[in-house]
Amino acid sequence: MKGSRYEWSGEPDCEHSKPEKKGCARPKPGEAAGGCAFDGAQITLLPIADAAHLIHGPIGCLGNSWESRGSLSSGPELSRYGFTTDLGEQDIVMGGEAKLRGAIADIAARHHPPAVFVYSTCVTALTGEDLDRVCREAEEAHGIPIIPIHSPGFAGSKNWGNRLAGEALFEHVISRGSGTAPAPEEQAGPTVNLIGEYNIAGEQWDIEALLNQAGIRILSRITGDGRFGDLGKARFAKVNVVVCSRTLVTLARRMEESYRIPYFEGSFYGARETGFSLRQLAFLLGGDELDRRIGRLIRSEEEALTHDLLPLRKKLRGKRAVLYTGGVKSWSMISALQELGIQVVGVGTNKSTDEDISRIKERVGLEADLIPEGGAARILKTVRERKADLMIAGGRNLYVSMKEQIPFLDINQERHKAYAGYVGMRRLAADLVAALEHPVWELVRRPAPWEGVRASETQR
Repeated sequence: MKGSRYEWSGEPDCEHSKPEKKGCARPKPGEAAGGCAFDGAQITLLPIADAAHLIHGPIGCLGNSWESRGSLSSGPELSRYGFTTDLGEQDIVMGGEAKLRGAIADIAARHHPPAVFVYSTCVTALTGEDLDRVCREAEEAHGIPIIPIHSPGFAGSKNWGNRLAGEALFEHVISRGSGTAPAPEEQAGPTVNLIGEYNIAGEQWDIEALLNQAGIRILSRITGDGRFGDLGKARFAKVNVVVCSRTLVTLARRMEESYRIPYFEGSFYGARETGFSLRQLAFLLGGDELDRRIGRLIRSEEEALTHDLLPLRKKLRGKRAVLYTGGVKSWSMISALQELGIQVVGVGTNKSTDEDISRIKERVGLEADLIPEGGAARILKTVRERKADLMIAGGRNLYVSMKEQIPFLDINQERHKAYAGYVGMRRLAADLVAALEHPVWELVRRPAPWEGVRASETQR
């Protein structure tokens, strides 16, 4: 980030800053497989539903991740609009700053957003567009925050872009909103910020409903189903819950340094991880009454869950699965599957930190193969060798599983089902049973009608 006093490759709360390591790997142009920095920044910021998101670059950059994720909004839909300066060859040669000013003015006049996020791309970074100056002048002209996001794709990986977006949020939104105090009713009782939860398929709504049952209020959603006005109130929360530390750990650490807000990494996949996160919240927020309330809530929810899952566990017990995902899901989803009686025989680690891998090993021991890379071929090899009954992965592996006749469950960002919390655990169990018992598997394993005819003709 321009002007930042932080060296990104030396993030103190990152696993790569341990004494035995030399910092995060330096990004190399052309090696941003699995998503670039621009993609990562959009993933982080697009869920701010009432803001406008303007891509300063060629039209192809707009289509990079537009409408490809399942982040839902409970109200505004402005973030779903595809705003771009649509730079062509002449703009690249002569400069696109005038076009950027016009685009911002048009958005401000037509849509009256509370803020505009302007994303640099590889092209505008290479041509030297002065994004900061244009945004600063536009902000003075239109009277709304115009926030530059310096995350050209060649800067590094998707996770790098997540962090760059978090830095922009801290510098331009959270810090600048320091005078925007929440209303008294918003500050009443325990308050938290939810960081790194993007409301895929509505998961954040289930988490929020659970926290509300415990008497805990979410003050700022960073950024799933987010509102720009609420982001400025984030500094007043009492605890930060980081759902994916690999992406926004820097934001959480900077808020702890600046505003003394403690944070922890929590997961809401499976009863065990959900209960741990609730207890950790009770510990950090303090108070005997809150501790008792959360204890009662956990006992009540786990008893009901045990009863509801009983018939489903009977069908899932002893089944073997290969889990190919990344980040927090790589280890927390293992706990959820084990609670259902499923044995995890293979786990993808290509997007996991050393801490994630340590947690994976803690949960599966030596029973599972770790899959660091290799894509579909490596996954299939593990499925066949370990005789897995189903594959749990992202949508890009769906057609592989169909071709190989392997029951499949989509667990990544494109999915349409929410699996977080106790409610999500019920959905997960039901969907796993449905995947295994779908009648299509019996049909595709039957011999084709003409195969019998061919056999009889050969005998003749």
